[in-house]
Amino acid sequence: MILHITDRATYRPGEPVTAPSLETEGFVHCSDPGTVHLPADRLYAGRTDLLLLEVDPAKLDVPLRWEPGSPPIPGGPWFPHVYGPIPAAAVVAAHDFPPGPDGFTLPPSLQQG
Repeated sequence: MILHITDRATYRPGEPVTAPSLETEGFVHCSDPGTVHLPADRLYAGRTDLLLLEVDPAKLDVPLRWEPGSPPIPGGPWFPHVYGPIPAAAVVAAHDFPPGPDGFTLPPSLQQG
């Protein structure tokens, strides 16, 4: 699974998922479970209106490429970038994604035991 951060006001269940980056950079930013805290802490600190969308890459009908972050971090992790709208059928779950006292962490339902 890959993950996409969005907010409750933007997300429309049953509709394709887009983001402003699709227009400006040509892709929708995503993360994997081990890296999602990095963009969350950097870009969304203190936000309490977020959702973490769980996306099944096998259900994408547009290209998925693993690439350096945008902007790149020398020696940093690579991230999944979805080159088109994420089809509604590829979104298998939406999880509340509030920050904790030390930043963002995976919701309990996504943590491996």
